[in-house]
Amino acid sequence: MWLSFWRSRDQFSLDQLRYYCDQLQKIQVVNEVNKDFVIEAVRRIAELIIYGDQHDPNYFELFMEKQVMGEFVRILKISRTTAVAIQLLQTMGIVIQNLKSEHAIYYIFSNEHTNFLITYKFDFRNEELLSYYISFLRAISGKLDKDTVSLLVKTENEDVVSFPLYTEAIRFAFHEENMVRTAVRALTLNVYHVGDESVNIFFTRGPHADYFTDLVKFFRKQCFDLDGLVSETVKNPDKDATAVILAAVDEIEDNLYYISDVISAGIPDVGRLITDNILQYLILPLILPSVQLDNANEMQIGAITSLYLLCCILRIVKIKDLANTIAAALFCPPEAFLPMSETKFNGYLPNPAIIHDNKLSETDNGTQVDGCLRETVPDSSTSSQVLTNELITENDVDGSHRALRDTLLSYVVNGDDLRVLGSLSVLATLLQTKELDELMLDALGILPQRKQHKKLLLQALVGEGSGEEQLFSTESSFARDSFNTQIGGYLQKLKVLDALVSLLCRPSISSETLWDGGWLLRQLLPYSEAEFNSQHLKLLKEAYKDCAGALADEARGIWPDLLITVLCNEWKKCKRAIEASSPRKEPKCILLPLKKRTSDDVFPSESSFVAGERMWELVKVFVLLHQLQIFSLGRTLPEQPSVCPTTNLPEKSRARTAGLDISGPKPGSEIKLVDAVPCRIAFERGKERHFFFLAVSVGISGWILLAEDLPLKQHYGIVRITAPLAGSSPRIDDKHPMWLHLRVRPSSLPFVDSGKSVSSGKVKSKALVDGRWTLAFRDEESSKSALSMILEELGLQSDEVERKLKPLLNLEEAPSEAPSKWVTPCNSFPELESISVSNT
Repeated sequence: MWLSFWRSRDQFSLDQLRYYCDQLQKIQVVNEVNKDFVIEAVRRIAELIIYGDQHDPNYFELFMEKQVMGEFVRILKISRTTAVAIQLLQTMGIVIQNLKSEHAIYYIFSNEHTNFLITYKFDFRNEELLSYYISFLRAISGKLDKDTVSLLVKTENEDVVSFPLYTEAIRFAFHEENMVRTAVRALTLNVYHVGDESVNIFFTRGPHADYFTDLVKFFRKQCFDLDGLVSETVKNPDKDATAVILAAVDEIEDNLYYISDVISAGIPDVGRLITDNILQYLILPLILPSVQLDNANEMQIGAITSLYLLCCILRIVKIKDLANTIAAALFCPPEAFLPMSETKFNGYLPNPAIIHDNKLSETDNGTQVDGCLRETVPDSSTSSQVLTNELITENDVDGSHRALRDTLLSYVVNGDDLRVLGSLSVLATLLQTKELDELMLDALGILPQRKQHKKLLLQALVGEGSGEEQLFSTESSFARDSFNTQIGGYLQKLKVLDALVSLLCRPSISSETLWDGGWLLRQLLPYSEAEFNSQHLKLLKEAYKDCAGALADEARGIWPDLLITVLCNEWKKCKRAIEASSPRKEPKCILLPLKKRTSDDVFPSESSFVAGERMWELVKVFVLLHQLQIFSLGRTLPEQPSVCPTTNLPEKSRARTAGLDISGPKPGSEIKLVDAVPCRIAFERGKERHFFFLAVSVGISGWILLAEDLPLKQHYGIVRITAPLAGSSPRIDDKHPMWLHLRVRPSSLPFVDSGKSVSSGKVKSKALVDGRWTLAFRDEESSKSALSMILEELGLQSDEVERKLKPLLNLEEAPSEAPSKWVTPCNSFPELESISVSNT
């Protein structure tokens, strides 16, 4: 439509503008006959005005002389077609957006024509018209400042009583179309940033203040919608569920960022209104009571969703009073908040605070109900401060109701992966919330030790005896952490460290979640062994020994050839993860369906791939516990694990005899067949082939070789086929002692490098299917010789893996035998369906 901008310059003459203005004035009615000309005239006038604004002020002088704004309004009134209204709105939006002259903007805003267009009763059932109308309003808001805003408002006694641009725009603030909502938000932010005091008062008075309440209620509805998606995904997992949930999460976070931007506009009363509404309609009646709900009802949401929302609000809406009130409310049981949703105190929030007596009683400041004190407070700032002070001066909580802080810790100790991850996310978010007072962090038991030491050092420097005694005492860390203050009671009761240590000793929790727990532990205790109490050290050491024992068993399992490689890779990743300044995962991860392990639905439990996945999981847990052991001993965490270096091949090894070097065999390479045993195998039915069988190990690697002899070179052959030695599970057939059955596992585990499981769809499972070879030998003695060769080389391979792991496993002393909870049954796999069958 706007290609005419590139017409020749004579098309943009002053006479052209005069012509179209004159023709427009002659129009008495707009109908189907002349609507196209009217639309063209309006469009051309817009082009010429924008051109004149950039090149010649006489154009706008003519625009004012012809009173074109009045003509636009007249044309709208006499028009009987929606197309003209659409063109007028589009034209005005483009003109206002592109005008650079302040004089021109003042003229357009200085009469009532603009407000008339804003308040005109358009037929908004037409989606295209609504789109141009919202764009028109947004263009106006982009030109507002303290001078121009006065041209669009009406005042009485210096008070703003009408602001059509704002009031008409917020009518569409919660429109079903996302683009409309986005444009309205941009408009309101432009208006809020103008900074006119009288206009700011207008926003927070009377019915206009309801917009901020409606904003929070709209967000509340989105929370219910998100929880419905999460609940449905749990019941009926679907491959598209993740995308749907992430889209809903984006909407949630966009709303919160908008709320944060509104608060950041610097209108104090607006900030207080939003804070109070968030607490009154969202945090207290909905999110906090839902933290320990297993099944959401129509009035509540699920625990997982509520944990995510807590994190999301604290991370995005950075308000000091809001953060401290949320943290303080964690000391109340969830049932304390449920009645509050039905109670209003002139728009202000009730103030929950911990008390000793759970019975109903009257106080000087309010009423104690269900273990919480309720009173009317003047504003959210006072509410937060009073609440915080009351909480930290109490020493006990009625044990009949579990506080939300205890619920979070119970999830860490006893919850499933999602609840553990959700609780860790909340604790990590609180820890990283800069708006939260250190006093509150201390009361929650998540004030990092370095900050505690800094506080104690300050107390010592200013001569406070207790601080000096705590800082320089030689007693155990548990005794040092028992502050001689009223806060100390909370630190001992919360037992955050106890919960984290207990989590790290849980074998049923995934390594990914344990790494997040390890990160939080490092944040709280950044120094050394002196920060752990003896019970913590004992539990961590026992868990480490159990895991180390299981890892030692993997040296004689199915994947010993990859064990060292996986361990070194995960060592670097774990070190980066627990030393990072923030957690690896965003809180929204707790809403997504857990990735099933391949043992659940892709491969049979006896598959070598499943064993490899278990090995990978075990290694990740071992690496975390090992690094925490090094940390607890006060040692520097090395960049690489302490494994023994690779040694040269022994002179009398079978690999050296065959002429192999440290790099191992390659198909097509020449080897000596000194120890090789003749055999037959059929890779296709009816097509039997003759080979020489040889098993060799080179360091931690090992192969089964099938070679063809060289007729012209005695005792030499060409390697044709190789298979991993480890995991071959050799077995002589019970009925045919000349047959040797071998399992052929994949040579690699792609998910170890990619970090993607088969169930995620990123790894092709067809390439990871175990095969079976059945080798037929000349006689029973040859079959036993081949079996003995495999077992001998397997032993050498496992011995080398154990040798390299020895310094890593013997951090302080050799690990004891691992309990059954860590042991992976790697050597007891039944035979799988064959992919190749031999004929005899």
